[in-house]
Parts: sequence; structure tokens; C-alpha cells
Amino acid sequence: MKPSKLAVSLAAVVLSVLPFAVFAQEAEEESSPLTWSVAAVSDYVWRGVSQTDEDPTAQAGLTYSHSSGFYVGTWASGVDFGPGDPSVEVDGFIGYSIDLSPDTNFDVMINRYMYPDAGGLNFNELIGKFTFFDAYSVTMAFSDDFGGSDTNAYYVAGAGSWGLPGDFSLNAGVGYNSLADSYGEDYVDYNIGVSRSWGLFTAALGYYGTDGNGTDNFGDLADDRVVLTLSVGN
Repeated sequence: MKPSKLAVSLAAVVLSVLPFAVFAQEAEEESSPLTWSVAAVSDYVWRGVSQTDEDPTAQAGLTYSHSSGFYVGTWASGVDFGPGDPSVEVDGFIGYSIDLSPDTNFDVMINRYMYPDAGGLNFNELIGKFTFFDAYSVTMAFSDDFGGSDTNAYYVAGAGSWGLPGDFSLNAGVGYNSLADSYGEDYVDYNIGVSRSWGLFTAALGYYGTDGNGTDNFGDLADDRVVLTLSVGN
């Protein structure tokens, strides 16, 4: 996609939610169990691999959190896996979050990945995450039906976030993907980026990639790339 078309696509999604964002900002002081987000991304990258054939798309999410720690929500994004494949991913999830200490949080959830145009790809994933000092995290995930293939897949990742001058943040992470032979070799994905928020609005620029096994498995879709994200949400 040409840069000018990319800019128009990203701007159109964000501008379309401006009225809602202004209303939400005015009501910000009111406590609500609902959190939401709407985003435009130059590429939907999941664990180092493009899910949109390297094209931009829109994304949105909504979560309800109870004071007990339980939460439920949904998230959706455009996808492009090739001709005849799904054009939308819709996830549904339920989970529980608890503070183990003043500096440690544990979150466990079950996420259902759903593709309305290709139900055979649907699968569940159990995801656990430890967060330390609100800045560092370790994530572990397992699926026994990865991509609807009736095969196991494991994922382990570490990430960190650090404040920078000017209210910017530096974010980085690395993950290890263990896949069944039918999907290819195990591979490593990584990312590093900067972000900044202005009230409900956030802009982020990230660099994503995989090791040689990742590119062997997925070709150009796993090449190193820069991704721009513009989002609004509470």
C-alpha cells in the first residue's frame, strides 16, 4: 500500500471515533468497570508474524472487569491469510487477575480465537501472565488445538517497559514459540518500540521481527518490520 493511502486509512479510523472519545474524556472521572479501545495499525503483527499480509487494518476491544478480579471481554481485528481465507478475527476471553503482593500481579485467561469466515481455524488458548513492579512481565501460553490443527503449541515471553523523557515510554519483548512439526520449526520473535499518550489517545511505533526459523516458517510475513499504531481508549 502506498504511504499516502496508509496515512489516510489510519487517520480515518481514529477520526471516526473522535466524538466517542470526547464523550469518554468528559466522563473520565466516573468510575466504570468497562474499558474499551479502538485502534488503527499499519500491520497486525502477532508473535512476529503479519496477520494482514502486511497491510493496515482496524482493531477494537471491550472488557468488563468485576471488583472480584474476574473479567470478560472481546477483541476484533481485520486479517488476511490469502484468497478464500477469513477477513476478520474475533476473540472472546474470560479471566481472573489478582495481586499476589504490592509489586506482583498474576493474570490467567482463556482466549477463544474465532474466524467467522473460516471456523475450522478457531482455537482456544490458556494464557498466564506475571507482572512485576508494573513494568516487567512473563507470559506463558498453551493451546492443544493451535489454529484448529488438533496439535499442541506453547509460547513463553518476557517484556519490559521504561519511562523516557517527554512522557515517552520504551517497550521491548522477546518470545519463544514452540510449534508442532506441521507448522514448522520453533522460532523466536522480538519487538522494541516507543509510545506516548495524550489523555485517551496513544501513538506507538514498534520494530518487530523473528529469527531465521520464523522466516523459514512464514516467509516475508515474518520479516523485520516497523508498525505504527494510533489508538484511543480508556
